[in-house]
Amino acid sequence: MAVQDNAVASTRATRAETPPADHWHRWAGADAPAVPPVPSNVVPLNAAAVAAAPTPPVLPPSQWQNDMNHPPVGSDAPYRVLIVEDDRSQALFAQSVLHGAGMEAIVHGDAEGVQQVINEQRPDLILMDLHLPGLDGMRLTALIRQQPGQHLLPIVFLSGDPDPERQFEVLDSGADDFLSKPVRPRHLIAAVSNRIRRARAQAALQPGAQGAPAMNNPETGLPTRHHVMQQLSTALAQGTHGGLFFIEVASALGLRERYGYAAFERLMVQAAQRLADNAHPHLLARLNDNSFLVLARGVDEESLDAMAHRLRDELSARSFVIRDEESVHLRGVVGHAQLSGGFGDAGTALEAVERTTLQARLLPSGVAAHVRREDVAAQEHLAMLEGQLEPAYQPIVAVAGGNTAQYQVLLRLRQADGSALNAGQVIPAAEAAGRIADLDQQVLDHALGLLELYKHATQPLSLFVSQSLRTLARDAFADWLLETLQQRQLPGSTLVIDVRLPDALIHTVTLQQFCSRMSAAGVRFCLSQFEPSAEANALLAQLPLAFVRMAGRFSSSHANQQTRDELRGAIDAAHRTGAMIIGQQIEDPQAAAAMWMGGVDFIQGNMVQSVGSELNFDFHAAVL
Repeated sequence: MAVQDNAVASTRATRAETPPADHWHRWAGADAPAVPPVPSNVVPLNAAAVAAAPTPPVLPPSQWQNDMNHPPVGSDAPYRVLIVEDDRSQALFAQSVLHGAGMEAIVHGDAEGVQQVINEQRPDLILMDLHLPGLDGMRLTALIRQQPGQHLLPIVFLSGDPDPERQFEVLDSGADDFLSKPVRPRHLIAAVSNRIRRARAQAALQPGAQGAPAMNNPETGLPTRHHVMQQLSTALAQGTHGGLFFIEVASALGLRERYGYAAFERLMVQAAQRLADNAHPHLLARLNDNSFLVLARGVDEESLDAMAHRLRDELSARSFVIRDEESVHLRGVVGHAQLSGGFGDAGTALEAVERTTLQARLLPSGVAAHVRREDVAAQEHLAMLEGQLEPAYQPIVAVAGGNTAQYQVLLRLRQADGSALNAGQVIPAAEAAGRIADLDQQVLDHALGLLELYKHATQPLSLFVSQSLRTLARDAFADWLLETLQQRQLPGSTLVIDVRLPDALIHTVTLQQFCSRMSAAGVRFCLSQFEPSAEANALLAQLPLAFVRMAGRFSSSHANQQTRDELRGAIDAAHRTGAMIIGQQIEDPQAAAAMWMGGVDFIQGNMVQSVGSELNFDFHAAVL
């Protein structure tokens, strides 16, 4: 029975990874065979039917190569991919997948001569291995980017390197995307085709491409970012009254993780169309993956707030169908600014309204108006915060096993220069700039988005999210959290608010009040960096704690008998109040064994799994 189950699972996996049967038809001629070639790595579901079907003629490599020396140009031409890969089996796999999707794929085995192949073949995209003999992929990317006309050529890396920092370095070198091996065929097809489609559309808008840049995106019919920014510059120069709106769709990272790149892209196109319909007759452009810009000229500036609320409400009024009749409700936040606000140029106005959107995340209404700031010191700290939020996750595993997937959400902020700042660097800057509440809510909103996406998963998901006491002290924050839990229909028990012991000792009354409000909704609490003391032990009885995370020294100094005795005493005290103990920074089996013998309920650290960008830990198999 187990063998049969494995066979069924394998068949299902094959079905899920095989490109759609009609996917290749989009570029096939009228006389093309009815069935595309079957990649060698795919087992047909019905071998007899495939054998009986007509097989397309296979051209010899020399003839195939000659036919592609003069590729057709235009949006209807087949997508052309140059695969730079020294591993022949990996190259042939990628080539067969892309061929099966109707694309043309050229394989080149090393870094030497790549520029010549680019000049001769004019590919739409380069699919490149990170580790190439002689010249690594990042250096090769830098050289390609220096060539005239190739600064916008999409470059996608395909590598088995699991290090997230390495992946960020790759993207910073000039690459457009990073796919981890082994890559799923559908994922490869979606990533490549979407990049090429957008690059072709962008190329059609460049000066000299059939005249002046187009004002509208040829795929969606919406105004381009370039056009809207030009119109904004003109409006500011002419002193036109009106408003600028920055609209951000919430939980974008969670949506991409849950549904994949292609489905997320379709969802954002639908969102853009709905926003454009409600913003009409004003201009709307898509700025990046999940944000949009509306330029409303000639409107009463006193009505901007009402317009912002209408745009936000209409976005979430009806669900979007994302796949297989599965629907999802989108939520957004809106920041807006008056065109008469004294902006020197379009870039300054865009920066101001984008920053205002960060403030909107904290408000229950999800809408904020721009207010000018003159504090220079605050602006210096704000510059550090103008990065891209990239939350990371680390599993928290029950020593006796369990059915619940638990992760701590860790703050990471990616800077424009590619460097990553951790919580210890970002939080002091956020506090100095008065933005800690904005940052806390941004991280918490991301976590709530993940909980919403996974709330029907077979294995329940719980997330630990650190929050500042300054944030928890705000009534507006508590109102927003309770309202959000209710709107998303989330069990409060799936969220664990993580607070540091030093903060809790200073703001005990504030924390008690917040806990009282949130406990009624089922939200749980964790006290972190716990060090036994008279005051700390008193907190165990004063707060409704579900978890206590011990300070890191208890795992690093586990061989010391005094440390072990302190750990045992703290665990006994916490257990008497009903709290469970988390041993953190577990780096080796000896530390894990010491924690287990001391009586901890959960362990967390690199020995279990290092911090990563995905929620992929196997909790079923994790028993200490």
